[in-house]
Amino acid sequence: MKDYTQPTNPETKTENTSDTNDNDNFRQILDTGSITVNKNGRYIHCMTIIGQIEGHYVLPPQNKTTKYEHVIPGLVAIEEDDEIDGLIIILNTVGGDIEAGLAIAELLSGMKTPTVSLVLGGGHSIGVPLAVSSQKSYIVPSATMTIHPVRMNGLVLGVPQTLSYFEQMQERIVKFVSDNSNIDADRFRDLMLATGKLVMDVGTVLTGEEAVKEGLIDEVGTLSDALSWLYSTIEKNNEGAV
Repeated sequence: MKDYTQPTNPETKTENTSDTNDNDNFRQILDTGSITVNKNGRYIHCMTIIGQIEGHYVLPPQNKTTKYEHVIPGLVAIEEDDEIDGLIIILNTVGGDIEAGLAIAELLSGMKTPTVSLVLGGGHSIGVPLAVSSQKSYIVPSATMTIHPVRMNGLVLGVPQTLSYFEQMQERIVKFVSDNSNIDADRFRDLMLATGKLVMDVGTVLTGEEAVKEGLIDEVGTLSDALSWLYSTIEKNNEGAV
């Protein structure tokens, strides 16, 4: 199994054994939070996006983070690897850096490798574009998704240009989400700017069923549903390629 965050040396390639595979899988999970599994000759890569998405600034070590400098080259490697037949993205994220999250989402949406996402726990903030960026999206009934306007920490200049920058960034998110899901752009803005839904904040929290009803996520489902769709799509693609 391949670790997509570490370079490989073809000269050191050895024949795999069961024990070696188990050790490689365990090491890959520890190092990257991802794993590649083989079922009936089909290789599926599982990538997790958890905690806070780390962007240009390093977060404190006690934070659970997903580092975009690890995810981006991993996605490129998966797309270029002939052995990988499909990709499943598991999301349980509070959000994080907007530009880093959008960068990952754009890469996912442009992949030809069959992709499916599954929201567990939460797919909040910039996790929303990530959830809709795959070819098919699922959410478990107990999961939630928070939609809110763009926020910024630290020193902010109180000038009209700052507000204009925020609005432009929000429109980038609105356009991406509406282009990659079944929700209308105006409806998404309404949810983003709703009042009375969140304490001391603006926005909306959607449960799994509500996210599907709004057209944000394709279906309510579980891990088995997401994998079933992925294997079915892989088989259809292989039949069409014959």
